[in-house]
Amino acid sequence: MQALLPTRSTLPLFDVAASRRIEARALAHSPDLMERAGLAVAKLALALRRGEGPIWIACGPGNNGGDGRVAARRLSEIGLPVHVGHTAPPQPSLVIDALLGLGLNRPPDAALQTTIAAMQTCGATILAVDLPSGLLADTGQAAGGAAVRADHTLALLTLKPGLFTGEGRGYGGQLWFDDLGITPDEVASADLLGPSPLPQRNPTSHKGSHGQVLIVGGAPGMQGAARLAARAALACGAGRVYVDLLGLPATEPADPGQPELMRGRLADLPQAVGVVGCGAGPTIADALPALLREAPKLVIDADALNAIAADDELQTLVRARTAGSTLLTPHPLEAARLLGCDTSAVQADRLAAASELARRLACTVVLKGSGSIIASPGERPAICASGGPALATAGSGDVLAGWLGGLWAQQPGASGHAIACAGVDAHGRAGEAGGVLRAGDLIERLAARR
Repeated sequence: MQALLPTRSTLPLFDVAASRRIEARALAHSPDLMERAGLAVAKLALALRRGEGPIWIACGPGNNGGDGRVAARRLSEIGLPVHVGHTAPPQPSLVIDALLGLGLNRPPDAALQTTIAAMQTCGATILAVDLPSGLLADTGQAAGGAAVRADHTLALLTLKPGLFTGEGRGYGGQLWFDDLGITPDEVASADLLGPSPLPQRNPTSHKGSHGQVLIVGGAPGMQGAARLAARAALACGAGRVYVDLLGLPATEPADPGQPELMRGRLADLPQAVGVVGCGAGPTIADALPALLREAPKLVIDADALNAIAADDELQTLVRARTAGSTLLTPHPLEAARLLGCDTSAVQADRLAAASELARRLACTVVLKGSGSIIASPGERPAICASGGPALATAGSGDVLAGWLGGLWAQQPGASGHAIACAGVDAHGRAGEAGGVLRAGDLIERLAARR
């Protein structure tokens, strides 16, 4: 058993269908699997219990409930008071949620919702077995809006995507994992990102060895977004970073506070990685056709995404680009515009939405938000478990776009998918801070992790 976050390596995720197949084969070959699961629950319960009251174990009818009943027996055998049932005992020292787990296929009924409400109001720490009851394992959404908000969740046998994206991160609490000694015999449904190494710098390298980035955006009144992206690309290690401030005269400095940055245009920088859209305003639509045809690699964000969503010809140009050369970084509303749906539909199944957008536009998509998704045609999707609410601040998306451009400039042979996985995870880890993290401070935190 191990605490899961922060991840130390990339881990496989398995959806409900794959997890069920793995579980069925494991039970067939290891009749004691439920005993092992229940023992793992009991061990963690011992560590989490506070006070002398009974441990309340709410068990459902399936394997999840079976794990709970084994845990109840194990805890009783060592003399601890245990209450098994759907009603709360007085002053429980811990609640173990073993109601539904992977078996959920519909919203909890009224009786279960009553039990869930009692768990939340009893005042004790809640440990969920495998999944918080009511949470959909594939999407991270609460079925019917009702799910247990656990303080801890012990995932068993496999890791499920819903624990790491959508609302899942808010329901699961601190995550633990026990594979019960079973190596999954299925191809993973998705990857849970671990840290990626940063580009290594050769002792004989020079600034020309580390590529060029061109930031296109920063229309009048919105220069700050482009400058944040440029500063992030520079902090990442790109050799030269240029800024094309749309609609502003050539005499306007790239960034008065960052003299290393230069003004530039696509016509003069044919090999630069383009980071397009940060603070660009509606005029970016006029610049996009040339960028989509000529820039060898593009990170497309913000206003550029909205322009593409509104223009079929621009979408055609995106699809026509070389495979692996285009990276889109939409937040849920931008993704909804690109897909022609509403934000709730995107959030209802973030993995599916990101994968569909990647398929439609033949490019890599980073669907930002809690548990950002990276999806690309022909690649297994990935979920980023790092990051937190400190990143919910103005400019953090511009920093991500610039950092991705800086990574790509230094690794020109890498695919958009590989760059997205590395950059999104680094951005998330740098953003794990208390309170609110200003975008400028985020850049410095990213740079300090180099």
